[in-house]
Amino acid sequence: MLRLPFFYGWVIVAVTFVTMGIGVNARTSFSLLFSPIIDEFGWDRGTTAGAFSFGFVISALLSPAMGRLMDRTGPRTVMELGTLLMAGGLLLAPLTREPWHLYLSIGVLVGAGSICLGYSGQSLFLPNWFVARRGLAIGIAFAGVGVGSITLLPWVQSMIDHAGWRTASFSMGILILVVLVPLNLLLRKRPEDLGLNPDGDGVASVTAAAAPSNIVDPAWAAVDWTLARALRTQRFWWLAIGYFGALYIWYAVQVHQTKYLVEIGFSSGTAAWALGLVSSFGIPGQIALGHLSDRIGREWIWAIASHGFGICFAILILLQSQPSLALVYVMVVAQGFLGYGLTSIMGAVVAEIFMGRSFGTIFGTIMMIALAGGAAGPWVTGVLHDRLGDYNAAFGLGIVMSAISGASVFLAAPRKVRAVAGRLRVAKPA
Repeated sequence: MLRLPFFYGWVIVAVTFVTMGIGVNARTSFSLLFSPIIDEFGWDRGTTAGAFSFGFVISALLSPAMGRLMDRTGPRTVMELGTLLMAGGLLLAPLTREPWHLYLSIGVLVGAGSICLGYSGQSLFLPNWFVARRGLAIGIAFAGVGVGSITLLPWVQSMIDHAGWRTASFSMGILILVVLVPLNLLLRKRPEDLGLNPDGDGVASVTAAAAPSNIVDPAWAAVDWTLARALRTQRFWWLAIGYFGALYIWYAVQVHQTKYLVEIGFSSGTAAWALGLVSSFGIPGQIALGHLSDRIGREWIWAIASHGFGICFAILILLQSQPSLALVYVMVVAQGFLGYGLTSIMGAVVAEIFMGRSFGTIFGTIMMIALAGGAAGPWVTGVLHDRLGDYNAAFGLGIVMSAISGASVFLAAPRKVRAVAGRLRVAKPA
């Protein structure tokens, strides 16, 4: 094999960066297609938005199967399947004439493709390539979502304005096929497949000093973790609770924030700007917090990020009585720079506890539970608003869920299984 002048893991990071930037935002672009679809067909909002929600359900149901497929075949199969499904859905969506056409294309096909191309699919193999710089590498790779949101989405909106939503959908489908199908052929599951070590480290000689070991609990790390074994541990369920809470708070605020800001007196332009700026702050936030997690530990970063959402909910409540553009700025930074840091360690946290041949299946099952939280967050928030007449109780619940998520990952304690580079100690010989 041709040797590169740099570690091949950074090629994996670059491919993931581009895949996330296009794949995740292609699904997000439904929010831009939403209005012109309603205008054309006259369907009610619930029926039309239901296609996106149905896609969320499909993603959750397919998450364990995607994990098993990753365990058996590796990332190239999973990613290429995801590109074909998502591109197929976007290419078929312009043929929509009835609501069920939209549910099949945007819901089933795009939803199924997104679970492969998004955070869940990438987290199944990217942690294999790095140990000492795992958080930094994943943070850089996942920052592609933020870069894509400020480049791809304006392009999609421009196409909608000038050529219609059908042309925009078709063009995104072509973009995915042309860029992502060949690009993802570069993927490999682990560095050992290319005769490399994680982080690009060389093979130690027999006379070299003992290499530092990141294993804190050798008995736990020696277990061949299967899903059945993992389900019988408290750590699995603490992770499930933590990940459920994380996606609950993420989507609760993402879906309701814009409408809420308009309702309490901010202009629609300011509300839309705030939502877009969150993704912009998420780019440096994911990289910085991912890097910091390699130094101080994943639990601390999870706590900081989840409490970033807690601060966001608290400020949203405060804005009702004290509307201020300065407070909106603070809310955006708390949500984007801090909160979005969750994604940079989602894969690392589970990998450091349940790394092994069945990691994909275990992580996929945890993400199925997490996606249920993502579906519950917007729905519960909306129901509480409808019942009580305001968002105070719903946002208060968001603060509670933020605290629960942060505490749960601390209780799962990946630090007690494998240490991050900043906490590394030289392994003592047996």
